[in-house]
Amino acid sequence: MDEHFFQCPYCWETISVLVDNSISFQNYIEDCEVCCNPIQIGVSSEAGEITSFSAEKP
Repeated sequence: MDEHFFQCPYCWETISVLVDNSISFQNYIEDCEVCCNPIQIGVSSEAGEITSFSAEKP
């Protein structure tokens, strides 16, 4: 598991999520811990490293 920091697409606060980098692709919705709006998270990993990360409004 890696902690990944990013900016919320609603309130622009820097927040973090824990990413299981043993899974090659993940796509899920998580609420911002500051403003509580839903964020669509997309993560790709290869060889235990995050290769791409997106955080967008669903």
